[in-house]
Amino acid sequence: MTDPLDPRTARRRYVVVCALFWLPLGLAIAPMVALLTERGLALAAVAGCVAAHSLTAAALELPTGGLSDVLGRRTVLAAAGLFDLVALVLHALGTTAWVLVLGMALKGAGRALASGPAEAWYVDTVHASAGPDAELRTGLARGGAATSGALAAGVLIGGALPWLLGLGPDLGGRLREATSGLVLPLSVPALLGAAVEVVFLLYVLTALPEPPRPRATLRGVLRGVPATVVAGVRLGGRDALVRRIILSAAAAGSALVTVELLTPGRAVGLTGAPESGAVLFAGLACAGFLCSMAGSHLAPPLARRAGGSERAVLVGLGAAAAGLLLLGGTAVTSLSSAPVPVALAVVGYALVYAGLGAAGPSENDLLHRRVGSAGRATALSVQSLALQLVGAATGLVAGHLPAGPPRWLLGGAVLLAGALLWVRRRTVAEEAEPPRQASSPSSTGPSTASSPQMKGTPR
Repeated sequence: MTDPLDPRTARRRYVVVCALFWLPLGLAIAPMVALLTERGLALAAVAGCVAAHSLTAAALELPTGGLSDVLGRRTVLAAAGLFDLVALVLHALGTTAWVLVLGMALKGAGRALASGPAEAWYVDTVHASAGPDAELRTGLARGGAATSGALAAGVLIGGALPWLLGLGPDLGGRLREATSGLVLPLSVPALLGAAVEVVFLLYVLTALPEPPRPRATLRGVLRGVPATVVAGVRLGGRDALVRRIILSAAAAGSALVTVELLTPGRAVGLTGAPESGAVLFAGLACAGFLCSMAGSHLAPPLARRAGGSERAVLVGLGAAAAGLLLLGGTAVTSLSSAPVPVALAVVGYALVYAGLGAAGPSENDLLHRRVGSAGRATALSVQSLALQLVGAATGLVAGHLPAGPPRWLLGGAVLLAGALLWVRRRTVAEEAEPPRQASSPSSTGPSTASSPQMKGTPR
């Protein structure tokens, strides 16, 4: 690369990459369970497919973050797109359990590979063009908004497309007959997502220039990736600010899992039937993504009004915690017979996603001012891993709690604890400390100061 892209161009390309990556995954969300059961999988087998995705993503989260710091952002992003392309094709066309499990595992690998490189590329490019003090929050906010918007659009399109194919001349039925049952109407959203993945791959390879890197060798990768991962984990353990960012990400994971685990049951209770409850939940999922998008858009003005990123994080996480506690409070009564609790539950649901969306860009703005380029993607992967692991633990604990408010209040209490981490004043030293610019994995090492945090994570 000769000259680095200007910040405005880098921001625009980062937003496009976010949208192109998450749109295909959004397309596959709504029809996923129905497609797997249509292929003959029992509910236990469907759960196994989902577990294959989650376990693969968690296992590869840190190694793939280190890989991005060693090999380069564009290479790893392209690999993520390729994995997702194959996964979506297997998901759409697979007819046996092992093929479908493989597809979900590949999708988990793609998710792990994509966790951090695009954002790290954006920050690296802006720093190369405008210096280490360049404003990042606006670009991070727009990237988060693009992610949420793409997921919302994907869920709507993916849920409506199979239904639309069944109308009129029944194009879905004809497609099934023409392919001898290989392509079902429920397969079409995933195939459309695979087509979008091709566009994503081409865009990544042509629109994301990077500075020249030393030629990677197998020996260098095998040595460099573990060293980078270890440096990233040590940074989270020694740097008070980064530690708060990671803990807040974990708290957000607890909140998200609580909402996603318990909302479908409340939707069924409200409508009175599983089918209509599923439709309502799809609409709520889309609304949640839109609220997250709105929160991301509000992040820069919120930080200005609040007086800094730390206070903006506190306000965002506090609002999300209030929303989750409100959802827990409304779980005492039956929503189907009480309109006021319904309204309060809707407000609580919106607050959870809008608050997390508003906190994310400010959290990551602070993170990138603390972590240098050599460990940036690894730090994002540590953050994402904390979100996933604590979310999974919350789900297991919530499943053993009594039905009703206790299950909701668990996630609300954890998120409130995450918000309270930011109830403090910044010191003059923290305000004046320059961003940390590491030049090697080992130089991403710790500092003793503090400041704020996180990355919004789509489902």
